[in-house]
Amino acid sequence: MKTPLLVASLAFFTSSILPSAAALHIVAAENFYGGIARQMAGSDAKVLSILTNPNQDPHEFTTNASTAAAVADADIVIYSGIGYDGWMDKLLGTKGKPTRVVIDVADLVGAKDGDNPHIWYAPKTMPALAEKLVAVLSQDNPANAAAYQKQLEKFQAAMKPELDKIAEINAVVAGTEVTATEPVFGYMADALGLKMLNYDFQVKIMNDAEPSADETAVFEKTLTTRTAKILFYNSQVTDPTTERIQQIAKKAGIPVIGVTETQPPDQKSYVAWMLQQLNAVQAALPAKSR
Repeated sequence: MKTPLLVASLAFFTSSILPSAAALHIVAAENFYGGIARQMAGSDAKVLSILTNPNQDPHEFTTNASTAAAVADADIVIYSGIGYDGWMDKLLGTKGKPTRVVIDVADLVGAKDGDNPHIWYAPKTMPALAEKLVAVLSQDNPANAAAYQKQLEKFQAAMKPELDKIAEINAVVAGTEVTATEPVFGYMADALGLKMLNYDFQVKIMNDAEPSADETAVFEKTLTTRTAKILFYNSQVTDPTTERIQQIAKKAGIPVIGVTETQPPDQKSYVAWMLQQLNAVQAALPAKSR
């Protein structure tokens, strides 16, 4: 079984300039969405990110009265959707501000039920969210529309190093086979042109289900035969099965890369977080692929 989740504490994040008394209240289910909201809104909003701890398993999060009150009082709510943060659907079903704007990020990027829910690893997701936020903020405060647009342009420019790194890696490793204990890194792997093995196994681990004996045997064989060149694992989950998989990979000399579902506190921005993981992938690739 996965280790029990410690309920995430709530903490308000604001820009360096304190917002006015009339500031909007934005609640983001996950801190990487909250970070984008802070960048777009600046001092015009107070932003609350609910899931912030990279040592917690987001799938096991449980809400409390403080979380419910924050969502009820929000002017804008941002959540991932397609079942990743289903607890938010329940909170949104209760009474809130009549003018509240809800941004379902999965719906924003066209992701549907049954798709890999870790949509923030797709390079298109955060730019789409930033554009949506600027549209919402500009409608609420037309006088600041030009300032919001400048913030959007700054974010788009900040994304360029990430996109350039993706293109750089893709150019030399497209088609390289890799595997993972969960599909956390899946969208980024696709963007890099990597061929992800053992997806059914990953989905079962993600859903806290037991992979079949055949699925486990095939997975282990991709490691012992060194078919997979990298093993990604979700470092926010403690599970005997995934720990054993990591041990097999290390014994076989396959690089093991931990990825997180929540932006770590030492990463000051979404782009910095993504670049850290992309650099780890580039460093782990076989010499012939570099």
